[in-house]
Amino acid sequence: MGTITEGRGTASVESDMGMVGRDEFIREITLRICSSLEIKKSLLSAFEYLKEQFPLEALVLFIIDERLGAIRRIEHASENVALPPQLVPLPEGMLRKIAARNFSEPFIVDIEKDEILGALAPMMKVEGNTHLIVPLRIRGELVGGLTLHASGEGRYGEKHLELAGCLAEPFAIALANTLAHEEVLRYQAILLDDKRFLNRELYGDAADGIIGGNTGLRNVMEMVRQVAPLNSTVLILGETGTGKEMIANAIHFSSPRRNGPFITVNCGALPENLIDSELFGHERGAFTGAVAESRGRFERADGGTIFLDEIGELPPNAQVRLLRVLQNREVERVGGKRPIPVDIRVIAATHRNLQSMVVEGSFREDLWYRLSGFPIIVPPVRQRKEDVPALTRHFVTVRSMDLGIGVPPSIAPGALQRLMEYDWPGNVRELENLVERELILHRGGPLTFSTILPVSEHRNLPLDAGNNRSLYPLNLDEANAVHISEVLKLAKGKIDGPGGAAEMLGINPSTLRSRLDKLGISYRRRGRESKG
Repeated sequence: MGTITEGRGTASVESDMGMVGRDEFIREITLRICSSLEIKKSLLSAFEYLKEQFPLEALVLFIIDERLGAIRRIEHASENVALPPQLVPLPEGMLRKIAARNFSEPFIVDIEKDEILGALAPMMKVEGNTHLIVPLRIRGELVGGLTLHASGEGRYGEKHLELAGCLAEPFAIALANTLAHEEVLRYQAILLDDKRFLNRELYGDAADGIIGGNTGLRNVMEMVRQVAPLNSTVLILGETGTGKEMIANAIHFSSPRRNGPFITVNCGALPENLIDSELFGHERGAFTGAVAESRGRFERADGGTIFLDEIGELPPNAQVRLLRVLQNREVERVGGKRPIPVDIRVIAATHRNLQSMVVEGSFREDLWYRLSGFPIIVPPVRQRKEDVPALTRHFVTVRSMDLGIGVPPSIAPGALQRLMEYDWPGNVRELENLVERELILHRGGPLTFSTILPVSEHRNLPLDAGNNRSLYPLNLDEANAVHISEVLKLAKGKIDGPGGAAEMLGINPSTLRSRLDKLGISYRRRGRESKG
């Protein structure tokens, strides 16, 4: 083996050696090597400083990668030597030999003459073959090292070994930070890859995966294909339960933003006093309980799409802030003093008549014009009854899996015709609920859907209590609609406040409004209530 000269610890290096004091040296080198998570940048800064204290032409930071059985160069800094990142496989058994050597103090070595350290030679192709090596340990375990190179023989001596002893701790900290940062980036890449895979599994080609895309929704899907590649704001209109969110999904996952986030917000479900904070975020201390800053839904959608469902439920102050987002593509947090730019696409949806709301004064006209640049109207099921058989079969398969039914039951002859003759006031959602109920009640044999009647017969059935109701058992939504309608009559159309329908039913007014919208029951809006 070649000669290895060990250092004498971290004794103080006095100025009469021609070098700086130990404390000043440690302070300066620590600031430089720990100044950035970009190890190349911080290593270069350290290299510039160390050139003043050592004969130095190249600085290499490496680790012993036990998982790969190799020595891996993390980064280097030099004046005229370009060394790409490199992995040097170790011979079998070399890791045990390195561990047995118990490297702890800096040492000077002729790498080409050393059996063990010769493994480092491929990554240290600089003129001259003597090097000063500083072993780096994290929590007592040898993880790698720092090598200093200078041309010629005998360039390093005892005084350099003493000063190099001060490098071990700050460079070990920097190496630990770098490895932790690498691990974070690795997990980030794994999560992004998983997200892309799951998106493909869940949505596939979103536009082609929508039932009725080539039949009843043919015109809608053509509009989706036209607008998806663009960054335009889209307004999706249609009755409750028609599948507006599926159309929004199709637009996003058919667009260049498909790998970005898809954030869904139900504007009708957000409490009015929290809606600004939820959508736009808040700064620490902006209000009682704001113990930390919080990103809103718009910030979370950066680089992707935000879907604002039930946009007609937004209160006036939130409408103003949304208008600013659409105009300037920036948000301002509650309690914030600076605008935050966001790269988002906005898709909105509603079952309400926004133009009528503009006339009534409950929806801003300028916001309506911003949203309605490219409207897509999703037809109700009663206008695309040719899709009912395919939708029914799809829900039978999906809900059978959800309910743990191994083999989905068949559908009885004539049952699909019965379903196609029904008017479907609740649209796709009503059909899905009906299928689930039929599966729950299923006791063997084909599904008959016998509880549903054609529209003409349904409308002639009495809704008051009595023996006649046994002729047609109401489903849960229908029973709720009857009960809530009766309560609204008792409350004379009032929802909020004392004597209101929400109080009588024992639920939150916002919840009641959402349920009324779902059931298709008309009611007095907020503006008219306050005037009354």
